[in-house]
Amino acid sequence: MAYSDHLLGQILAKHLGDGSLHVGEEIGLRIDQTLTQDATGTLVFLEFMALGADSIRTKASISYVDHNTLQTGCENADDHLFLQTAAARYGAYFSRPGNGICHQVHLERFACPGETLLGSDSHTPTAGGMGMLAMGAGGMDVALAMAGGLFYMSLPKVMFIHLTGSLPPWVGAKDVILYILGCLTVKGGLGWALEYGGPGVKGLSVPERATITNMGAELGAWTSIFPSDEVTRAYLRQQKREGDWVPLAAREGSDYEKELSVNLSDLVPLVACPSSPDAVVPVTDLAGLKLNQVAIGSCTNSSYRDLMLVARLLRGRKIHPEVSLVIAPGSKQVMTMLARDGALGDLIEAGARILEVACGPCIGMGQAPPSGAVSLRTFNRNFPGRSGTQDAQVYLAGPEVAALAALKGRIEDPREQDEPPHIPDPGSYPPSDSVVAPPPQGKGGTIRMGPNIKPLPLLDPLPDALDPALIIKVGHNITTDDILPGGATVLPLRSNLPALASHVFKGHDPGFAERAKAASPGVILGGENYGQGSSREHAALAPVYLGIRAVLALSFARLHRANLINFGVVPIVIDQEVYESLDAGDTLTLRNIRGAVAGSHELPMACPQKGHFMGKLLLSGRERNVLLAGGRLNQMKEALQGHD
Repeated sequence: MAYSDHLLGQILAKHLGDGSLHVGEEIGLRIDQTLTQDATGTLVFLEFMALGADSIRTKASISYVDHNTLQTGCENADDHLFLQTAAARYGAYFSRPGNGICHQVHLERFACPGETLLGSDSHTPTAGGMGMLAMGAGGMDVALAMAGGLFYMSLPKVMFIHLTGSLPPWVGAKDVILYILGCLTVKGGLGWALEYGGPGVKGLSVPERATITNMGAELGAWTSIFPSDEVTRAYLRQQKREGDWVPLAAREGSDYEKELSVNLSDLVPLVACPSSPDAVVPVTDLAGLKLNQVAIGSCTNSSYRDLMLVARLLRGRKIHPEVSLVIAPGSKQVMTMLARDGALGDLIEAGARILEVACGPCIGMGQAPPSGAVSLRTFNRNFPGRSGTQDAQVYLAGPEVAALAALKGRIEDPREQDEPPHIPDPGSYPPSDSVVAPPPQGKGGTIRMGPNIKPLPLLDPLPDALDPALIIKVGHNITTDDILPGGATVLPLRSNLPALASHVFKGHDPGFAERAKAASPGVILGGENYGQGSSREHAALAPVYLGIRAVLALSFARLHRANLINFGVVPIVIDQEVYESLDAGDTLTLRNIRGAVAGSHELPMACPQKGHFMGKLLLSGRERNVLLAGGRLNQMKEALQGHD
């Protein structure tokens, strides 16, 4: 069967602007919608402005404010004003602070089956629960898509996740994706797209499907997608958007390169242990573990059904006196519904602390647990230090386990309880949001930029020779949180590259930034899956500011690799022997770099202390041209000047 028989392939075929559907070949896609959020969106709009584009050319582009909402100074508020005025000027929708988490709101308001969505957030595939081809990307790629450009990607292999059976009591969608993470690991999706199907799909609601596709990002997958069926149609009808529905399913007999069968009826409540989403064990293995904090929310588990379940479990009861319970609803719509039916009162009376409708503690914006604490969260990531407390032990679970743990003060198997409360279908979702539509063409007014917003620097073209110092050697599965932390201290600096760069690798090596700047040029040595996690392109751009021109690694996470190339950093694949022989402080010799990048799959290198070795350049022709220009922005400016 042809690739275009897959559910995914059908959407790709309709949006193909360059290339052909052969696995591993680079293709260019037309993008229908884009999504940005305030932690990445300021840079996206600065890039869009630097391209010289006059207006947004997608069907819809939405600028969300949901990450940097903690206003302890002017920085975040200035960014919000910049984003709102830039959206109005160029023709984007603007989701105001307090309106909700981008992925939850997008599912409610904008996601459409069969269309393409590109977002400057790694959890953009959440909309795959709606049958949308939704992918996370670096901000430069999103800015180019907003300007009407194609999005380039290597066509992934497709893994079919065959679902049968139905979820038992006390087992939820979070347990489905945790089970898959336990099977495949955080590297198991590299080079793959996940397509869900089988008879078990029909028993999952759209929000449940979205929980599963959301955490496909933790597998390293390009995207995850469910069929668009009558369940999808019913959800869109409830959101008063039935006109956006189209049926979409894989053609009968579709053949996949790999298949994973999951019998939902056999699943049990699961928990991911510190400090990786794939460190998954049955809840029974952790029974009795005492907790200091429970946090419920994030783009993974903050839907109406999730929080209604929590409210019903807490109704008439009090949380354990030694536990702090914080809850962040996913959208203004969800918060409004909880308030109208009394569920919000149940949560408050039980002792929960209701947070702003935003990402909040999931991105490290407040609610850091005590030192050495144990925190159980319904979030999607539990990387070290992401909570804001470096030595906290963070576990991940579904709302069923989390709510009962808040009551008991310890993790328990929820199946020891009576039947779980029934959460009736709401019938309809009230259109309650704070999305500002773009004004008529040319009526957008003036863009306002605060003093914390610095211009985007142009980068030097790739040199032909380098003698860089190896600034740091790190291990496997290094995340973008490791490279550039989040949290209330760092996030407000996302528009200020000089200030931001001082925080690179701060949790691993506090002296990295000073040492890298003094040694410039420099290189980084990483293990397997270097750069996993968030799409934040700042984790590539800030090291460039410090003089990093290449990263050597055993393998790269897809999003971070693309961001490195977009900012002129050469991703060089090395073997285990080279990784083991090199150390921080070594000096490398690289010659004929431009020639190798232009037309070779190998780059000879030398280390006076260790001898000669070879690195691999696994690059497409387009990526080679980007690197030679010193980054995507340089390349696009050259193209525009040539066109003029």
